[in-house]
Amino acid sequence: MKKPLKDCRVLVTPTSFGSQDPELKKQLAATVGAVVYNTRGKPLSSEDLMKLLPDVDGYIAGLDQIDRAALQAAKQLQVVARYGVGVDAVDLDAARRLGIAVTNTPGANAGSVAELALGLMLTLARNINTAIAMTRQGNWPRLRGVSLEGKTVGILGFGAIGQQLARRLMGFGCTVLAYDPYASAEAAVQLQVELCERDEVLGRSDFVSLHLPALPETCGMVNADFIEKMKEGAYLVNTARGEIVDEAALLAGLESGKIAGAALDAFIEQPPAADHPLLRHERVIVTPHMGAHTDGATNAMGWAALHDCVAVLRGEEPRYRVV
Repeated sequence: MKKPLKDCRVLVTPTSFGSQDPELKKQLAATVGAVVYNTRGKPLSSEDLMKLLPDVDGYIAGLDQIDRAALQAAKQLQVVARYGVGVDAVDLDAARRLGIAVTNTPGANAGSVAELALGLMLTLARNINTAIAMTRQGNWPRLRGVSLEGKTVGILGFGAIGQQLARRLMGFGCTVLAYDPYASAEAAVQLQVELCERDEVLGRSDFVSLHLPALPETCGMVNADFIEKMKEGAYLVNTARGEIVDEAALLAGLESGKIAGAALDAFIEQPPAADHPLLRHERVIVTPHMGAHTDGATNAMGWAALHDCVAVLRGEEPRYRVV
C-alpha cells in the first residue's frame, strides 16, 4: 500500500532546482511531507548518498553517483527522477531489481544545449575568446576567422538536441549532415538535413558537433581513428558527455593541426585538473558543463522531474520512465 504523500520524504540534489522559478520548491513542499536539499554545491558521491537515501521515498537527482551501493542503502526509495536526460550515472540494473523507478526529462534542455553548441561554433570560427582577451590587454588585433555561412556542419546524434541545432543552423546557410542509427527521416526532411553514415559526416564536415549519450558503444568514440577521418582543419564541439572523447587523442589531433580547434562543455573528470592540457590549450574553448543552465531549461527540467517523482509516489505511471 502506498504511503500518503504527506508522509513522504524527498531528496533534491540539483543545485539549480527552483533557482529560476521559486514555485517549484513551493509546490514540492506543499505536496510531500519533507524535502532535503543538496547544500554542497556539487554532485554527490555514492558515499554521500548512502548516508542520505535510507529514509528517502523520492529522489530528484542531479549528476550524482547513483550506483548499486547507494541504491541498496535506500530501503524505502520508490523513484529516482533525473533532472536531465542522461542516466549513465544511474545503475539501471540495480534500480530494476530493487523495484525503483527511474525517470528523466527528455527534450527539456534541448534548445538550451543547442544554443550553446551554436555559440561555441561561432566562438571557434571567429576567435572570439582570443579577441576578447587581447583587447582587454590593450591590444587591437586583426584576427582572421572563418564564416559559418556556407560551411558544412555534421551532427552526431540526431535526437532532440541535434534537431534543435539543425533548426538553428537553417538561418546560417549551412549544409547540415547528421548521423544517427535511429534518426527520424521525417525530421531530417523537415530540417533540410542529409542523413549519412558516420565516416561520411566526418569527412565532409567543417564543424562536427557531438550530441550522443554516454553508452558502451560511444564512450571513447572520438579516438585517433575518428580524428583521422575528420576533414583537415575541422572543428570539434562537444556539449554531450566527456566520456565520448578520448582526450589524449584530441590533444594529439590539435597538436598535429588535423583539428583546427575544439570547444568542450564536458570532460571525463569534472571539474578537470587545473593543469589539464586541454584546459590550457590556446585552440580549445572550455565551459563548465553549462549547456542546460538557462532559465528555460532549468524550469522545464524541474517541472518534468517534479511531476514524475510525485506521480510514482502516488502510484501513477510517470511520463518519462526509463526503468
